Amino acid sequence: MIKAYQLFTGSDGHSYFKMGNVSEAVITKAQSIRFQESPPGSVYDWHPAPMMQFVINLRGTLEFTTFNGETFTLKPGEILIAQDTTGSGHKWRLLGADPWQRAYVVFDDTTDINFVPEQVADV
Repeated sequence: MIKAYQLFTGSDGHSYFKMGNVSEAVITKAQSIRFQESPPGSVYDWHPAPMMQFVINLRGTLEFTTFNGETFTLKPGEILIAQDTTGSGHKWRLLGADPWQRAYVVFDDTTDINFVPEQVADV
């Protein structure tokens, strides 16, 4: 299974994330695809996602941070499902010496997303 992180806006207007994976059994209808590269050392301060999209990480390791200080690390071959298009948003910084190469796959807000959240054990 391919590891994925879902970024979404909570009822308080702040971004949160869930870990999980993308299901191989679901086909997601896409509107467009775009490729982008950022040089080593890049950072992007607070921002919401510009649109609903998959960010397929081809190369580079990033640390994402939400408003409440939660962090996760996105590694090559992993997927970010960016759905936090409103509110406080998130920020990221590129770790290591590699550039960040990625593909943005845009979908609309009515699309069923093939994200399977990680099951959290009850305490």
